[in-house]
Formats: sequence, C-alpha cells, structure tokens
Amino acid sequence: MSSVLLRRKIRFLSTRWRELRMIAKGLLSTNHPLDVHLIPVRRCNLSCAYCSEFDNYSKPVPTEVMLRRVDRLAALGTSIVTISGGEPLLHPELEEIIGRVRRHGMIAGLITNGYLLTRERIERLNRAGLDHLQISIDNVNPDEVRALELGHTSTVGILHDHAGQLKPLSERQQKIFTEIMSMGKRSYARLNRFQENIARGLPNEWRCRAGSRYLYICEDGLVHYCSQQRGYPAIPLEEYTSELIEHEYYTRKSCAPRCTISCVQQVAMVDNWRDPQTRQAFEAPLPALVQLQSPLRES
Repeated sequence: MSSVLLRRKIRFLSTRWRELRMIAKGLLSTNHPLDVHLIPVRRCNLSCAYCSEFDNYSKPVPTEVMLRRVDRLAALGTSIVTISGGEPLLHPELEEIIGRVRRHGMIAGLITNGYLLTRERIERLNRAGLDHLQISIDNVNPDEVRALELGHTSTVGILHDHAGQLKPLSERQQKIFTEIMSMGKRSYARLNRFQENIARGLPNEWRCRAGSRYLYICEDGLVHYCSQQRGYPAIPLEEYTSELIEHEYYTRKSCAPRCTISCVQQVAMVDNWRDPQTRQAFEAPLPALVQLQSPLRES
C-alpha cells in the first residue's frame, strides 16, 4: 500500500471513530447540540430562483468573529459544525475556520455548490482537516459528471416552500424521486426514510429538536430553528445557554409534520425514541426574515 493510500485509510478510520464517539455521546446525553449549521457569508455566486438562503451583496463575516462563534459552539458541547451559506467558499479564510473547528475536536463539514472548488482549494481544505464535503447539485437531467461512478454518495432532497414546508410532488416527480433514491447507498438511504411520506404528500410523526440538538447560526450570529425558520428564537449565540437548549429539546414545533429539512430530520433520529415534547413554543415559529426581505438587492 502506498503512503498516500495509507494516509487516506488512517484518516478515514479516524473520522469514523470520531463519528462513533459523537453518536455515543448523543445517546448518553441530550444537553448539547449534535449538528450546527454555521454561516460565514450570505452572498452566493449563483442565484437559484427557489433559494431563500443567499444574497448578492453581503460581505464575509470577519474571521475573528467566526472563530469566537466556533469557540462558543465548542463550549456548548457541539459535536458537528457544518459550514454553509450562501456559498461558504466565498469566505477568504474558510480554512482557518475549519481548522478551529477541528482543534476543538468537533467534526467539520462543508456544504457548497462546488463551482469554486479547484485542486488547490481542495488541498487547502484537506490540510485544514475538513471531514465531510457535500456538493449540492440542482438538476434532474443527466450530464457528463457521474457522482456515483466517482465513488461519491448520492442523496436527494425535496423542494420546500419559504418556511421549509412540504410541496407535494406530481406523479412524474415521484417517479424521478424514487429512481434517484434507488441509486443512493443504502446506509444513507435509511436516514432519508421520512422523505417517502413527503413524496406522497403525507405528514411525518417525529420530534423536531431544532433549537436544541440542531442549531442554525446565521451570519449575524443569531440562533434559529433552521434556515427556513429564521426569526425564531433569534437569540445571539453568545447568550444561548444550556437552559435554552433544554427548553427547546422539549418544545413541540408546529411546523414539524410537513417539514422537509433533511438535516433536522436526521439529527432528530437520535432522540425520536425518547422524551416526548410536552412544551409549547413561546410563540409560533416565524419565517420572518425570509418573508420580509428579498434574497437579492442591487449593490
């Protein structure tokens, strides 16, 4: 075995070991976030018409601010930090942020549209210690790139409205969805079983732990339920406490039955079998920032 292959094997085993530790910690304790989506820049180099998670003018969050936020997430006991956007590769010091995540012992993930990936940038991300890379492809027509043939894992998501809610699929769309789902690796397909109900226009019975086991930290440093429920609870990360994490863990979310947000659904699987949610939210979740501002503004 060559030295390169050996290093890859060691890195793979190290990541899997840390993932198992993360799962064990999540099963033993419920008072810490399992996955946090952290936004270093709202701007994107694309302008997908359905997306409400970008603009074309925002500057990157200063690196020192991002590092403080990573430190705070570590203090809360966070297991995984997934960096998203906007397009996170537009942040000029993204690798430093990823390195800070890894130095705290947290798993580092990245969601990107992939257009800005170059060999040099990939090498920088690897040196920073990036554990997981997700490339979002918004296309149902085949092209010359075959992700599965390159050894990648393929998953599929269902389009939602501005509040992350279900938009029932047509008969043709359901057929396409089923075909793409069948291509995915079985280990990951099991994490997306909830999408079978969504595709048929049916609600899901589950316990959304947003605001507790899953956090969405916008570019302003506010904690939200998820990307589609920005505006609640909208508490600054530096003021977010273990008491708030505990409160939201037991709080029922009215938007849950028809939610299509995969990351929140998958995180909830760790706790769906225990601790029924008996508390009502202080007020109904508000997708206020999504509704009150356009995703684009002339610079």
